[in-house]
Amino acid sequence: MPDKPPQSGTLAGTQILQAPEIRTTKDLAKLSLGALGVVYGDIGTSPLYAIKECFAPGHGVAVSTANVYGILSLVFWALMLIIVVKYITFVLRADNHGDGGILALLALVTEQRSHPRPGEAGRKRHLTLIGLALVGFALLLADGMITPAISVLGALEGLEVATPVLRPFIVPIAACILLALFLMQRRGTAGVGAIFGPATLVWFVFIAILGGRAIVQHPGVLWAMNPLHGLRFFLANGVHGFLILGSVVLVITGGEALYADMGHFGRFPIRITWFAIAFPALLLNYFGQGAALLESGERAVHNPFYALADGMLLYPMLLVATVAAIIASQAMISGAFSLAQQAVQLGYLPRLTIVHTSGTARGQIYVPEINFLLLVACVTLVVVFREATNLAAAYGIAVIGTMVCTSFLLFHVARQNWRWPLAVAGGLVGLFLLVDLPFLAANLVKIASGGWIPLAVGSVVFLVMVTWKQGRGILRERMEEGTLPIGAFLDDIARRQPTRVPGTAVFLTSAHQRTPAVLLHHFKHNKVLHEKVVLLTIITEGVPQVPRGQRVEVGELGQGFFEVTAHYGFMETPNVPRILAHCAKRGLEISASAASFYLGRETLLTTGSSKMAKWRKGLFVLLHRNARSASSFFEIPANRVVELGGQVEL
Repeated sequence: MPDKPPQSGTLAGTQILQAPEIRTTKDLAKLSLGALGVVYGDIGTSPLYAIKECFAPGHGVAVSTANVYGILSLVFWALMLIIVVKYITFVLRADNHGDGGILALLALVTEQRSHPRPGEAGRKRHLTLIGLALVGFALLLADGMITPAISVLGALEGLEVATPVLRPFIVPIAACILLALFLMQRRGTAGVGAIFGPATLVWFVFIAILGGRAIVQHPGVLWAMNPLHGLRFFLANGVHGFLILGSVVLVITGGEALYADMGHFGRFPIRITWFAIAFPALLLNYFGQGAALLESGERAVHNPFYALADGMLLYPMLLVATVAAIIASQAMISGAFSLAQQAVQLGYLPRLTIVHTSGTARGQIYVPEINFLLLVACVTLVVVFREATNLAAAYGIAVIGTMVCTSFLLFHVARQNWRWPLAVAGGLVGLFLLVDLPFLAANLVKIASGGWIPLAVGSVVFLVMVTWKQGRGILRERMEEGTLPIGAFLDDIARRQPTRVPGTAVFLTSAHQRTPAVLLHHFKHNKVLHEKVVLLTIITEGVPQVPRGQRVEVGELGQGFFEVTAHYGFMETPNVPRILAHCAKRGLEISASAASFYLGRETLLTTGSSKMAKWRKGLFVLLHRNARSASSFFEIPANRVVELGGQVEL
């Protein structure tokens, strides 16, 4: 059946589920520790490769006191302006009923459909904002492909520091680790997730201690927090100084995760964890790496991070770094599953297989199709690029591209949702863009050396999303062309009094207040109706979750017909048997194991008159053919399903 598009606004009187409630200090500590393992895994492993990439030989920046101070100044202010000011202070305020992320912003944008600005300009502006959200989503998915590869490679490159003999084994070991990581996804991550927080805490303590030891030897590096050192670096290095921003951006990888995971932990634990643990540890390590460069010069350039771990500390550091890289990878994989689920529910991706691996945690899901794509992409990146440095160019564009999209969308939210004056919203977001856009420009020059990867992946994902969305809209219009208002159909039933057979028939439909095409098809050929006929519509609301009390609405239409409307959030997966169980509480008794479910199975033809290009029609037909069946997606008992086919010209 055609997917129902997400509805604007929220349910009348709905009390939206919020982030976990904090009642005691123990609750706060538990959530903060969980946030440390999930939210900060990506940005926490950036020290493995960020400073190393800044001083890579190809960038033409020699190790000197002025250059070290200058780059450390850029690192410090990148973290301050983008992470602290932009994300921690402002972006975390843009929650969609407690949830965050680029698709939460998309849902907030969609809410404005209930009162869009009039005219063609308003419509184009609305579509542009949705396009920005989809571009950000596509780049974030590309980021999820690169993070496991670069994190695991960056950690294992410590083997080369330990002994050059192990260099040839880095790529095979990395590929094996990633293969094992993706294969374990089907088992769920609840057990492994329990150790994420403590293991990441060990990681941050470890890197803080190592960085602090080096700073004691060269305390002068702390003066690099003065922004004048960054300005002098730009003036002294010219074009090289500007382009180094393409490497400095690596220190803010994972910044979007602070926002995306807000719904799981709440903004307060995320903020506390950042200021109490993650931020101080990162600064100590980055400045410690700067001190190591001043101490050892060119000898430390090869790997400034592992230059901090001398002697017997190297092997424990290698082990802890590998574990941290695996945790960062797992967090991004789980995030990709969640993104895919949200995109499916919002109608931007075909139905996928979504397996809930935990009975208590809604975020514990497994999407086999996404898992396979990520596995192939990550292992391919490791085998082809072989070093973290070679992946840095690809990483930067994906990270900063998503952040630029977030900035533009934040302006819209500030104006429409927060009701900020134009000068205030424009001034704040303009400040963010003054930081974001130079980072983006510095990364664009790396397109030929790997930056094309996230652009290519993002373009394909974006094309699939807009084609699926537009195609579903065209299909829905075609399906509704031959339908009747439900009132007219019921009047005809009352007049003709057809034969009624015992039992219940459930027709899934997206045509609210219209007679489903599959019902008309069934009645035309079979000439009979069941004693009880249920028209079931599933609506995805523009909120993360819908409470069970507002899940189902039941209305009696007469002539033995009932209308059931089920409401789900974009982070939930509909389940028809559970919907029917809810109906009993509304006075409508339906047994899922005894009812007959009628679904449409359309054969799509590209010969129609719609304005979509023929090659995009072909893409939509391919996606439609390979989408998970409605019966499987909605958990309908397979032996109770009746499918009626028909041809539709797009």
